Amino acid sequence: MIRRFTALMQVLAMGMVAIFAGHAVAQQIYPNRTIRVIVPFPPGGTNNAIARLIAQKMMENWGQQVIVDNRPGGNTIIGSEALLKSSPDGYTVMVTSNTHVITPLLIRTPYDAIKDFAPVATAARSENVLVIHPSLPANTVREFIALAKSRPGQLNYASSAAGSPTHLAAALFEMLAGVKMHHVPYKGGGPALIDLLSGQVQVYFNTPISFIPHIKSGRLRILAVTGNTRLSALPQAPTFAEAGVPEFDIKTWIGVLALPNTPREIIDKLSAEVARILATPDYREKLDNLGMAPLISTPDQFAALMRSETATLAKIIKTANIKIEQ
Repeated sequence: MIRRFTALMQVLAMGMVAIFAGHAVAQQIYPNRTIRVIVPFPPGGTNNAIARLIAQKMMENWGQQVIVDNRPGGNTIIGSEALLKSSPDGYTVMVTSNTHVITPLLIRTPYDAIKDFAPVATAARSENVLVIHPSLPANTVREFIALAKSRPGQLNYASSAAGSPTHLAAALFEMLAGVKMHHVPYKGGGPALIDLLSGQVQVYFNTPISFIPHIKSGRLRILAVTGNTRLSALPQAPTFAEAGVPEFDIKTWIGVLALPNTPREIIDKLSAEVARILATPDYREKLDNLGMAPLISTPDQFAALMRSETATLAKIIKTANIKIEQ
């Protein structure tokens, strides 16, 4: 009996050793082939820029090819479904924004934004800015509010998509400022910016990354920025608190998602790599030039952010009565 018990314990011990060894080997050999980074937005926007910065650093650090795959459309649904159809092995991930948690609050999605994805790490956070076409006779937020009130429903504001963070930012501003503008949704930030520069639309709330060169050249006019301090990349722009609308404070985050069944050791390795990239002076300098800042988090911290953001944005959507057709 003792011999049998001893033999059983030996078998169990060998099995445990094999399991731990398998996990260790999996962690050591990952990655050993090309990684695909899905971006559920068209080229030219904030998410695309961040994804390409991270992809480049991963290639340098890991010696493996990292491909950025833009899959725009459907308020990030198309890109999200592309991730869901991949294997949970860490070789396909997605770089997305808080649009990921906004979309299911507005339309029916074929997935649960929280349960069907595995948070890996946040990559960046950004304040939002209010920019206008220089044809509008307004140089301050107060002047802009007065102009919008004098032309109810006549000023066109762009968004990267109906129900996107850019849409919610404008809707929140309308509520706080007591103005009414006309919403023009686009299929991505790039097309919206093109029409803003041409004057087809006159107003845009978005992250500063795409606006900085056009603001400096005079093709666009910045009126204010969210947050407690001015941006070092755009020091001339006052905060909304300085401009007289202190309640207006809505931010954008960008993060990396994988699939729930991805081995935890691979999730942790990806998360650690993103954190290492975010901590480098080169990455921080590039983000600062784009009017953004690194946002380092663990997978659990990112999961908590997604849950809290869902609750906050749901309140804005309900109060502003934002609805989009499906």
